[in-house]
Amino acid sequence: MGLRGARELDAGTVLVLGGRSEIGLEIARRVAPGRTVVLAARRSGELAAESAAVEAAGAAAVHCVEFDADDTASHPALLEKVAAEHGPLGVVVVAFGILGDQARAERDPAHALAVVHTDFSAQVSVLTVLANMLREQDSGQIVVFSSIAGVRVRRANYVYGSAKAALDGFANGLGDALHGTGVHLLLVRSGFVIGRMTEGMESAPFSITPGEVADAVVAGLHRRAGRVVVPGILRLVFVAFRLMPRPIWRRMPR
Repeated sequence: MGLRGARELDAGTVLVLGGRSEIGLEIARRVAPGRTVVLAARRSGELAAESAAVEAAGAAAVHCVEFDADDTASHPALLEKVAAEHGPLGVVVVAFGILGDQARAERDPAHALAVVHTDFSAQVSVLTVLANMLREQDSGQIVVFSSIAGVRVRRANYVYGSAKAALDGFANGLGDALHGTGVHLLLVRSGFVIGRMTEGMESAPFSITPGEVADAVVAGLHRRAGRVVVPGILRLVFVAFRLMPRPIWRRMPR
């Protein structure tokens, strides 16, 4: 790698849960050379372009599997099937999630629950199954995505933000539980990402691209970092967020 403290990534299959995620695919492209890559998503038969991009990056093989993140009962069988058919998991990128509609969520409890289910409960399910599987093989690396929205929850997007805050806490605890087991969890706290998920939204300060997030994630995986903040300047922003008086905070935009 040529980076101080860098180590090779754990051997094994690369699995992207959320196979259409722009960030997930950028990470997969960077770690694909010589590896088997599995893209898991709904309508997996429609992942030809995503599969071709990973193949072009040098993957030894790319497979697409059907995955419904919201169907938590299906998670154990799906993950066990991937490992059984494609070998031990080396790097797993948990890249699914939704922004939801804040205004609708304030009126419609079912929509609020749907956002929280996808962005927190379903992630807890997947991460718990993965942690147990990887403990058994004594290796493997997991990437989990928090967000600037979860550092201090804002009125403007408190449903999504609260789900990310809960996920951040869960991932921190799980990372500590995995310490010393041979399994590495990387928690990524990112700023506003310019991409399909945020299309049509006004860009925020310190916005980044999926490729920039992927570069930081891959570097963090090689260092076995516990957390990555991208862009790095957000570390100072997070401190300011926590110190800001509440009357000012509640007027903060998304």
